[in-house]
Amino acid sequence: MKRWWWFLVCMVALGLMLDGTPGNWESLAGTPNLTRQNIQLPPAVYYPLPPSLAEIPRKGEDYFDEVQPVEVGYLLWTRFPVTVAIEPPRWDPNHVWQAAAAQAVAEWSTYLPLEIVDPSRPANIRLLSQRPTDQNNRRARFAETSYELFVDSQGVLRHRCRVVVRPTQAAKFVLGALRHELGHALGIWGHSPLPTDALYFAQVADPPPISQRDVNTLRRVYEQPTRLGQRLPEWTPHG
Repeated sequence: MKRWWWFLVCMVALGLMLDGTPGNWESLAGTPNLTRQNIQLPPAVYYPLPPSLAEIPRKGEDYFDEVQPVEVGYLLWTRFPVTVAIEPPRWDPNHVWQAAAAQAVAEWSTYLPLEIVDPSRPANIRLLSQRPTDQNNRRARFAETSYELFVDSQGVLRHRCRVVVRPTQAAKFVLGALRHELGHALGIWGHSPLPTDALYFAQVADPPPISQRDVNTLRRVYEQPTRLGQRLPEWTPHG
């Protein structure tokens, strides 16, 4: 049985404080300290752009300056397709939440290779329908996204994401929140200042689709270096 010789966890929650009023936005819950005595993180490297993202014409503006790197660099995926598990809601008689989750995945799949997998399987991103809470166990109003860093059995530094969206909202707000949170999980760890972008910091009356600015920002993220996907220098296999 393979064991992880070292397991490193950090959770950063983006709790949506959304009630339609500008100024109420998602709050980043703090920067985790990833340093540990005798642990050396791998160097940050650049990866080629995924073809589906590279083929999108770059035009117009972005809000890359609003995206926050963490101690391992930018939270971008280094292996594709990125797997997404949609957890079945406890109560969703009209399948509104599940349909919205599938649609949000399909929309982002235009730009990055995504694959929906059975929720019983491991997944890079897990979408859950429930009332979110932040790191201090306080309820967020609408949604949250968190990430977890770990070292796999080959000694490679990786991450996975968890997206929680409250289902008791109108269908368009559920879809808007899932689209927004999935954007975070794919690497846009920050917010747009414009309400015409899917990653706008507050809820609006008519949630916008993924904009050219969203795509431009995603592309800029994937042009940045990261330590993710790299083997720890001192790693040795364990049986």
